[in-house]
Amino acid sequence: MEPRIYLAGPDVFFPDPLSRGEAKKDLCRTYGFEGVFPLDADFDPANLEKREQAVQISRNNERLIRTCNLLIANMTPFRGPSMDVGTAFEMGFARALEKPVLGYTNDARKFKDRTLASIGGINKKEIGRLADRHDMAIEDFDLTDNLMIDGAVYLSSGTRVVVSKTTKKNYYADLSVFEQCLVLARKFFGKG
Repeated sequence: MEPRIYLAGPDVFFPDPLSRGEAKKDLCRTYGFEGVFPLDADFDPANLEKREQAVQISRNNERLIRTCNLLIANMTPFRGPSMDVGTAFEMGFARALEKPVLGYTNDARKFKDRTLASIGGINKKEIGRLADRHDMAIEDFDLTDNLMIDGAVYLSSGTRVVVSKTTKKNYYADLSVFEQCLVLARKFFGKG
């Protein structure tokens, strides 16, 4: 039986998320894995109110993660300097289940630099301390995202977040760095 990989990320928000999911699942098959996309759950929202739909989607995604051997997260920044918050939760959920977590991003900038760019300036109160306009510290560990996110990847798989810089046109669409995670997954499962 092929190891199952949960494909976490903001890909579900693409204009055609099912095609995106299929492209990633095809790559998974190429490397000897079964890809599991968040929209794979058998779910008919027709008779549910929005809040009930949301709860069912959350329940379905947690169930899917439980059935997988590993999670690969698209950590490309989404609607801000950090990754998609739902994906961050899924990474933590997999980590709590003691599943390996791999992550990738198409944005090579460090989290600190993306944060500074998004807030439009800093308040440097003392040497070596970066703060925002509310005097709240800005995280500066030379990591890809928040330390708990990079930590989840490293502590669960012994790997760093895979980083690639792509063009703005392909910022979300480029799957070459996702493919690098599949190479890592093959090694993790003794397939390469």
